[in-house]
Amino acid sequence: MTQENGELDSLVRKRIRALRVAQGWSLEELAARAHLSQSSLSRIENGKRRLALDQLVTLARALDTTLDQLVETAADDVVISPMIDAARGLMRWSIKSEPGMSVMRQRVTQPPPDNPARMRAHPGREWLVVLSGTAILMLGHQRFRVETNQAAEFPTMLPHAIGAEGGPCEILGIFDRDARRGHQRDGEGERNDDCASNGSCA
Repeated sequence: MTQENGELDSLVRKRIRALRVAQGWSLEELAARAHLSQSSLSRIENGKRRLALDQLVTLARALDTTLDQLVETAADDVVISPMIDAARGLMRWSIKSEPGMSVMRQRVTQPPPDNPARMRAHPGREWLVVLSGTAILMLGHQRFRVETNQAAEFPTMLPHAIGAEGGPCEILGIFDRDARRGHQRDGEGERNDDCASNGSCA
């Protein structure tokens, strides 16, 4: 066995034990879920038994993960540079492990729109945290005040918009695939300066 394979073997065994401990399961509990004997599982974790593919598949399923995640090694491209839209004060990062998802940092300077017609609705979910200042989240007929270090998560099928209160604020948002597509569609036909400043179609 090469040194690289030996390191992967050791890493997989450590992951199995770490995932078991994180679930709060004893050797006996995981062994029962994976249909293995307790002694077999102990030898797998301790490196005293060969790792067999069929056992890894079973263990991955029992640990609520995938075989790929169980055996993945560190990628070279760990650091991700943002795409910058300086005109609108936006930074956007893609999430490689979840294609279609993205993270966006935005400076919001204007209050939320008074006209409900300027609020957007589309499939998906969004999550945001306020990095500085105070944001106002308009969600349907409700108005939420989100302070620095507070977060909000909401379904984007409700008409929504984000604005600032008492001065500029900075927000970091995470968009799932559907929410990101919804904002891209907004941007293709209707994006204007208001969209960047009040967050209604970020």
